[in-house]
Formats: sequence, structure tokens, C-alpha cells
Amino acid sequence: MEIDSEDKTLEEELDDEDNNNNDNGDQLQNPKLRSDSDSDSDSEDESQQNQELKTLETELSSNPANYDSHAQYIKLLRKMGEIDKLKQAREAMNTVFPLSPDMWRDWAKDEASISGPEGFAGVEKIYDRGVFDYLSVSLWCDYLNYIQEHDPSVRECSLDGISKARNLFERALTAAGLHVAEGNKIWELYREFEQAVLHTIDENDIKAKELQVQRIRNIFHRQLSVPLVNLRSTLLAYKAWEVEQGIDLDAKSSEVDGISSHLASAYQKAMEAYNARAQHEEQISMQNISDTEKIQNFMNYLKFEKSVGDPARVQVLYERAMADFPISIDLWLDYTRYLDRTLKVGNVLRDVYSRATKNCPWIGELWVQYMLSLERGRAPEKEISSVFEKSLQCTFSTIEEYLNLFLTRVHGLRRRIECGGEVNGVLDYSLIRETFQHASDYLSPHLKNTDGLLRLYAYWARLEMNLGKDLVAARRVWESLLKISGSTLEAWQGFIAMETESGHISEARSIYKRCFSKRFPGTGSEDICHSWLRFEEEFGTLEAFDHAIQKALLLIICLASKT
Repeated sequence: MEIDSEDKTLEEELDDEDNNNNDNGDQLQNPKLRSDSDSDSDSEDESQQNQELKTLETELSSNPANYDSHAQYIKLLRKMGEIDKLKQAREAMNTVFPLSPDMWRDWAKDEASISGPEGFAGVEKIYDRGVFDYLSVSLWCDYLNYIQEHDPSVRECSLDGISKARNLFERALTAAGLHVAEGNKIWELYREFEQAVLHTIDENDIKAKELQVQRIRNIFHRQLSVPLVNLRSTLLAYKAWEVEQGIDLDAKSSEVDGISSHLASAYQKAMEAYNARAQHEEQISMQNISDTEKIQNFMNYLKFEKSVGDPARVQVLYERAMADFPISIDLWLDYTRYLDRTLKVGNVLRDVYSRATKNCPWIGELWVQYMLSLERGRAPEKEISSVFEKSLQCTFSTIEEYLNLFLTRVHGLRRRIECGGEVNGVLDYSLIRETFQHASDYLSPHLKNTDGLLRLYAYWARLEMNLGKDLVAARRVWESLLKISGSTLEAWQGFIAMETESGHISEARSIYKRCFSKRFPGTGSEDICHSWLRFEEEFGTLEAFDHAIQKALLLIICLASKT
């Protein structure tokens, strides 16, 4: 396969730098190749670059979630030729963020030029990681070409090599073969590869050649049934190829005459499907419009694809949208919700949520839905726990998002424990208690006297009672809440309700006696008096009722005198 003339290796980049002084900062440099006459200028540049490098390293040390600093750091290291640091910097950035296709492409080419043939496996792994982050037909093509050119087993067309290449081509087609505007590039590479395999088959092996010819024909047929650009050109190429195989066709005609009725029907349907999408393709390709307008064009296109009802095509379009707008919250939320409703394939959902939370880590709802999706897919506790812990390292705009994460985590643990999940060692009630304690430590200073904190503690106490079977622990939970939010009427009412519902009447009465004289906001003090009276009417003796009346009346009179 031919390599794009613009795709220079490291050695070519270094040669270019040695031959001229036009440094654009985007190529991996080798400081040792500079001439002596430039030493003073180089020394000044190097000093400035080192200072800039230290500044960026300090920034990343204090704020590893700064995308721009990561990108600038990588660019500067590449310019300075700091090979070891560059690799570490790329790994560090990819731990936090996905890399763009161009970043992966640069990484793969740098690694290939540095390591040579013995570094093939490492470069292959870089490409494989790269095509995961975003849908990029060009990166897939680079990957496919690299494998064909540098994998000895593929280059020599061994059985294992051919099988490996075919599997990779099929992966590429699954990822991008339905890309209306660019998918044809992968199909064409696939056909070229199979054509090259055909040329390696012995002329006397008629059966093998016939099988290979049929394989190429099948790829043509598959491509011609997919709505892609240049379908007419593909049809002409197919007819010309069939003529080469000895089939009598008018190779210059772009019509379907001469081909099988089945293929003709599939081709016509593909053309109709393409024409139905042509306007949408034009709209999402428009350059002189705002991002808001372009996102809306994608949403309109997605609405159309959903109405057609092909989930694979919808997913590819979402991936195209995400590649153009990787930090669009609305697109990621819409995409993940769609997959949760329609696809429900564990690995696909896991991968999409992983990328969504890498692109928009500050959106709590994405993390919540990620954990729920893992639970639906029966993911192991270790994986769900890992996602939860990662979510807590993010910075969200509201404290309620953190609360929702903690509650989602507890809900999941409760459901799985109640269903007997992972009984042998991993899941037990102590995990729930630890999560509640973590939530309390983290959230209490920010949620004092709020409904959110009351909800957290009431839920905790209820689970201590019903799931943990520990009344003493449940009481401790309520007592802890009263220390934080003792001026909140609802906190006392919740504690009393737990004791009453569990039949501990004396304990409930004791709590009334502790709180009836407290000053609560609004009509809270009167409300607790009336509540105590109702309690004694329903559960107490006449003497207890009379005592409550006496205490309540005194308090009400006292309050009235102060108004």
C-alpha cells in the first residue's frame, strides 16, 4: 500500500529540520542535528523552551485535569525531541482524556520511526487504542495500511496474516463502514487487500482462485448495498472487475443492466437511501455556520435515522457527531440514553459511557447512568466500584450531583445484596455502611439543614434497620444527624417515626421530650407539640397524654407571648 506523502516518519522530519530552519513546532525534533553556527540562537531557544517546560510541568502537577496544558506539553516535548518524556506525557494525558485522531496518528508515527521494525507490536497497540477514542475513518485507514505494510505475516500473505487482516477490516467496517461520507474508503482498502491476496494464489490452484474471486465479489456486493458516496463509481468499478473475470457486461454503463436482479435491487435501495440522506449530509458538512447550528443539524439527521429504525446506522451517526463535538453534553446524554433504550449490549454501552465520562467528566448524570448501565449488564462489583471512585475525583457544579452519585451507589449495592449478588466475599452490608459514612464525611459540611442531608441519613438509618438488622446502628445514624441538623424539625420527626414504626414507644416518647422545647423555624415548635399530643393519644396512657398536654400548653403559651 502507498503511504501518503504528507505522513512523514521521524527520520524524514529530522532530515527536514537539518536541511532548513523552518520549525513549525509540530514535528518531533532532534536537537543534536543542529549546526554549530546556530548554537547561540539554539541556546536561547532551548533555555526558553526549558522554562516553558517547567511551567507546564508545574501546572500539570497541580492540575492534571487541564486539557490545554497537556496538549501544549506534548507539543513542546515533541518539538524538543524529548522522546522518553513525550511517551510518558501522552500516557498521562490519555489517563485523563481521550486523544484526538491527530494525536494518536502523531504518536503512532513517532513510535514507528523511533523503534523500527522491532517496535511493530507497540505501534499496532497505539493504533488500536486510537480508533477506540473517536470514530475516524482516516485513522482506521492509517491503521489498516500500517498492518499491511509492517506486519510480516500480513505482508507475506500467510494464512494467519490474511486472517488477522480480514478480522481487522471487518472491525473497521463495523466501526465505520456505514459512514455515508467516508465509509467507502475502508471498503476500497478491503477490496484492494483481497485483490492482492488473489494475485498471490498459484494459477494452477483453480479452486482457491475461484473462492478468492467470490470473496472479492461478496465485498463488492456488500458495499453496493450500503448508502455511501460514489455508489455509481463503485458500480462501474464492480462491472469492470467482473469483465476482468470473464463476465460479459457493459463496463462503461452506470446502470444496473447485466448484474443479478438481487444485486440490482440492493443497489437501487442503497441509492434511494443515500439520496434520502444527501441533504442531511450536506447540512452537517457546512462550514460557515455556528456550532449550535451544526449540532442541531446532527440532531435533525439523528431524528431521521431513528425514524428509519436501523440502530447500527444511528450509532455511527452519533459517533460522527461526537467526533466533531466531543464535549457536547446534550449529545452524549442523548447518545447514552438511546443506547440504554435500544441496544442494551453490555460491551458497547460500557465503551460509550467510558468515553462519555472521559470527554465530559464534570457531568454527574453521565456517571450516574454509567453505574446504572453497568449494573444492568451485571458487571462485577470491582468494575462498578472503580467507576464510582473515579466519579468522586471529578469536579461537579453542584453538591447535589455528588449526593446523587452516593445515593446511586447505595441503591445499586442494596439491590444486589437483596438479590443475593456476589455472596461469596465481595458484597455485604459493610460496603453500604462505608459508602454512607464516606458520603456523610464529604457532604455534611455542605448540606447542613437541607432536605438532601435528611434524605441521606433517613435512608441510611432505614437500611441499618431493615438490611443490616442493627437497631443500635440506626439510632446512631439519627443521633449523628441531630448533631449536624438539630434545628431541623424533620430530622427529629424521622427519628421518632423510626422508633414508633418499630414498636419502641418509650424511646419515641423520650425523643419527644428532648425536642419539644427546641425552637424550630416557622411553626415547627407548635407542630412538634401537636405531633406529641397525637402520639400520646394513639400510643400512650391517659397520664402520659395529660403530661404531654401540660407541657405542650405551657410551650404554646410561651411562644404566643413572644410573638
